[in-house]
Amino acid sequence: MRFSHTFRVAPADIDEQGHVNNVAYLRWIQEVAVAHWLHAVTAETIERYSWVVLRHEIDYRKAAFRDDEITAVTWVGEWTRVRCERFTEIRRDADLLVSGRTYWCMIDRQTSKPARISTDLIQRFA
Repeated sequence: MRFSHTFRVAPADIDEQGHVNNVAYLRWIQEVAVAHWLHAVTAETIERYSWVVLRHEIDYRKAAFRDDEITAVTWVGEWTRVRCERFTEIRRDADLLVSGRTYWCMIDRQTSKPARISTDLIQRFA
């Protein structure tokens, strides 16, 4: 299941070179992943579990600029017992600006320890 979010580049996203700062892309990757999680699971699941990033891999392909309309698309790849691999593409129309892969670990909010990912949870993202 792919999830997308469309928005405009804000002035605060622009760096001294006049284009979107790399940190903004990283923030957008995280924001679309969180939005996907909130969209796909129940309130009880949100109360019980959270995620932490283990690793980000980002390929920057083209620049974006102030007021560009951007779409971030994300989907989940492989799952393990406590982790998942998530892909993200950030586009301006047909232009692929950034592609990323992030490894996330699910955390039990009460114990702050990794939590086993159930088959039911995985199916919500299939």
